[in-house]
Amino acid sequence: MRRPGAVRRGDSGQVAIEFLGMTPLIIVTLVVLWQLVLVGYAYTLAGNAADEGVRAATAAPRGERFGVCEQAALKDLSASWRGGTTVDQCGGTGFVTADVSIRVPLLFPGAVSVPITVHGHAGAVEEVKD
Repeated sequence: MRRPGAVRRGDSGQVAIEFLGMTPLIIVTLVVLWQLVLVGYAYTLAGNAADEGVRAATAAPRGERFGVCEQAALKDLSASWRGGTTVDQCGGTGFVTADVSIRVPLLFPGAVSVPITVHGHAGAVEEVKD
């Protein structure tokens, strides 16, 4: 039987130990969520780059389409995202399409890329000049 004024010392510090044990799991979960955010953002950037490229290509003469399309697609991307970006196709007759591929970075743009590439595709009807 315990004395009335005695302090229990059996589980003192238990919460701190449990928190220390869970800290790596919490950190890994946050890193995985951040990487998923980067994948989603890369999809957004690829789609927007394809839209910008095809918009510029529809107004350009047929011989200059690819250069204009590629320049417009890469214009709004920061240097850290441009490193793994390719503009595959900018052309067509009557209906102009653009395909943009962006490599997903590992944790920070401009760092090492993971082996995931996202694709953006856009198309628009060619402008006819009268």
